[in-house]
Amino acid sequence: MAASMGRWLLFLMLLSFLWDASGGLGRGASLDDDLLLPYSRVRARSARDCARVRVGSREHESWPPSPATPGSRRPAVRTFVSHFAGRAVPGHLTRVAEPLRTFSVLEPETARPAGCSVAQNGGFFRMDTGECLGNVVSDGRRVSSAGGLQNAQFGIRRDGTLVTGYLSEEEVLDTENPFVQLLSGVVWLIRNGSIYINESQATECDETQETGSFSKFVNVISARTAVGHDRKGQLVLFHADGQTGLRGINLLEMAEFLLKQDVINAINLDGGGSATFVLNGTLASYPSDHCQDNMWRCPRSVSTVVCVHKPRCQPPDCNGHGTCVEGHCQCMGHFWRGAACDELDCGPSNCSHHGLCTETGCRCEAGWTGSNCSEACSNGSFGEDCAKKCQCQNGAACDPVQGTCTCPPGFTGDSCDQAGLCAHLGPILSVQREALPLAPPLPSSCHLTAECPLGWHGPGCQRPCECEHQCPCDPQTGNCNLTQAPNLSSILSQVKQCLQPSQVILQTREFSPLTGTAWLALTLALVFLLLISIVANVSLLLGSRAERSRHLDGSYVYHPLQEMNGELSAAEKEQPGDTCNPFKD
Repeated sequence: MAASMGRWLLFLMLLSFLWDASGGLGRGASLDDDLLLPYSRVRARSARDCARVRVGSREHESWPPSPATPGSRRPAVRTFVSHFAGRAVPGHLTRVAEPLRTFSVLEPETARPAGCSVAQNGGFFRMDTGECLGNVVSDGRRVSSAGGLQNAQFGIRRDGTLVTGYLSEEEVLDTENPFVQLLSGVVWLIRNGSIYINESQATECDETQETGSFSKFVNVISARTAVGHDRKGQLVLFHADGQTGLRGINLLEMAEFLLKQDVINAINLDGGGSATFVLNGTLASYPSDHCQDNMWRCPRSVSTVVCVHKPRCQPPDCNGHGTCVEGHCQCMGHFWRGAACDELDCGPSNCSHHGLCTETGCRCEAGWTGSNCSEACSNGSFGEDCAKKCQCQNGAACDPVQGTCTCPPGFTGDSCDQAGLCAHLGPILSVQREALPLAPPLPSSCHLTAECPLGWHGPGCQRPCECEHQCPCDPQTGNCNLTQAPNLSSILSQVKQCLQPSQVILQTREFSPLTGTAWLALTLALVFLLLISIVANVSLLLGSRAERSRHLDGSYVYHPLQEMNGELSAAEKEQPGDTCNPFKD
């Protein structure tokens, strides 16, 4: 028993030596004699040479990330020896919580510095050049492009979403929620909890290659590897030892095994001689490739490695606003928040919607101040940070944003430093403009908007004006003297109202063509003529009445009727006529 144990220890030490000599999963001394190729080397696949996609409108599946659980960050590695159709097959199954922080797709030269606790070969590559086949994104950096070739993909987006299936070039290059890890395989093994191998064969166009090559790849037993996730959102790595055509499992058997482990989505990775599993820096798989001396087995050099490491922050530098401690960003300052220190938070009020949250706190808009921008500018200040002083006078209100002045009644001007009566005089001039059409317009300096009504002045406009001719007075002082306002005096001088009485008399004398004595003489003459007219009219009236009285006081004489056209009789002719008969012709 002791000798047996000694031989096993010697074997493991030899494998460890080979691992160190070959650089882990890098290039070693393998003969690469266990080849498991899905496509013939004779004919190369062209991008999008098959358009038959039989999975509906969406060709990939997305799964939310697993929630962070304290104490569950270390990978859970299980070693198995299971029987498949009577064949005993050893292998490993690894579950990884929080894959966004603990899983990476790496190139071989970066695997050792990454400190991988679990490492496994990744996607397919060209045996002659080592060039990766398909898409490869490593820690947010695009290493290789599939050019639109539709192979099965597995990736992790920036928000932790797990993506499995087929991706268009536009989806691979998405910048809104980009991939931070992505690699290509061949054959989508499980989709939404169901085996998807047959549909995947049709999608990945096996009929474009030599007959039977792709079918053999699917059905031959060999060493196999896969990557996927379970129902909890944990990443699952699968590895099974084997040798093509001699031992191992086929894709259907691997898919059935994964379904029993509650795997929801999974793709097949490179197998055969590439299948390699390293645990804590030590080779834990049984390679199928022979070494150069053909006596020993050596791991093959591969082009991509899937690595499980200690939790990392995403992004590693916490966006420059924090420090990564055990996979979690500890944000600097008082206002950076979020798992990646990429969110600014200035408190529940969010700067009271009057400012912008910055890394130094709220930057308030003009007119607002305070730690959360909730206080308007006061004490005669305005502008950004209330740093400017208002120039308003006479108790005018100052706008906290622009600093403009709202003048009280009786004042005008940009700083409310000018007293004015324009608002009062405007109605008067508009009414009298018909009488004085040549009166000039109101001066441009008149901008009063909040005056007392006409005829009132004082606090609250409670006092009536006491000016002559019902002229308005100063709304503040009640003064009726308008001579101190040159512009207003020039207007009112043409109206001849609202000026001092002495000025009215003076202007009247200047423009009158007659003196006072002339006006008196003219008035007396008119009175004399009026009296003469009255006497004449009375005399004429009395004479008319006397003449009528003389005619009415005479004797009346009877005159008999005569025959028509007859002559007077002799007796009638002899009768003396009355000369006083008023009716005699």
